[in-house]
Amino acid sequence: MIRDISPEGSDRSDTADSASARIDVPDPAAVPIRPAVSVLMVRDGRHGLEVFVQHRVTTMDFAAGVVVFPGGRVDPSDVSRAETLDVADPRVHDEAWTNSSIAEVPDGWRVLLAAAVREVEEETGTLLDPSLLRPWANWVTPLGLPRRFDTYFYLALVGEIHAPAHRTTEAHTSEWLPVEEILAEESAGRLRLMRPTLVLLGELSGFRDTAELSALDRRFDPVRPDLPAS
Repeated sequence: MIRDISPEGSDRSDTADSASARIDVPDPAAVPIRPAVSVLMVRDGRHGLEVFVQHRVTTMDFAAGVVVFPGGRVDPSDVSRAETLDVADPRVHDEAWTNSSIAEVPDGWRVLLAAAVREVEEETGTLLDPSLLRPWANWVTPLGLPRRFDTYFYLALVGEIHAPAHRTTEAHTSEWLPVEEILAEESAGRLRLMRPTLVLLGELSGFRDTAELSALDRRFDPVRPDLPAS
């Protein structure tokens, strides 16, 4: 199970990004909040659920040295890609992000989906069907950090036909790991996770398999911390 974490801004997960912790921010309110996506690719393993993660290199200017899910910033090119997306039930995406800032953008959910598909393909070599991507969470980086993102997380339950690989220079390793192993390694101080990753993995740890996870009627509100991150 996920360990108890301290209030926002005081837990070790809030300072896991060593690169950001070293940067002074003269005017935190002036830091732009950029839209981003992240995809939790999950499968059944021998010891419960497994998730595909990347171990970021320590030289990155954001999320340096931490364990993350594939993803990245929304790119202008995603707008044109969004027009070609075909999903069975657009309402699922439109309604999921109702309380998020992307709801203010016409067909913004399509742009997010396009970005998620592109990022996963670029970073893992796997081209996911957009219909596999299920809205899962929305976290906004707290005030006080040099880079802030409005990150939209998707869940993708993948089978044997998908074989994500290590295709990004932003990480030194990409691999499937049991959810429980990642949490145990974080608790022991051998892996670093930022708060959203830690919390989302903690949620996954409560499920026995992908069938149980798939049956969940997921409801969530955007996480918009008001307290400084340091």
